[in-house]
Amino acid sequence: MNQSELEPQIGEIVEISSPDRWQVYQRLQELGIPCCCAIDQPLRVQVNNATAAVQLQSVLRQLTTPRVELASWLDGCWQLSCKKF
Repeated sequence: MNQSELEPQIGEIVEISSPDRWQVYQRLQELGIPCCCAIDQPLRVQVNNATAAVQLQSVLRQLTTPRVELASWLDGCWQLSCKKF
């Protein structure tokens, strides 16, 4: 999966053929984002607003980014929030 697939546009249908598509499907269902996934077919996601686009990007990032990189990103977030106070 390349970076452009991680940046959905509002109002379009995104197809995801990743082996993790069932995990993505389940999470998007929990978030209330319209999607469908048939056997041997890519996951299709309807991105209707900016919130759905950000949530989709976040779900995809969690499944495609190495754990070490996610931990580093989270640590950076904590550092930023500590500097505000």
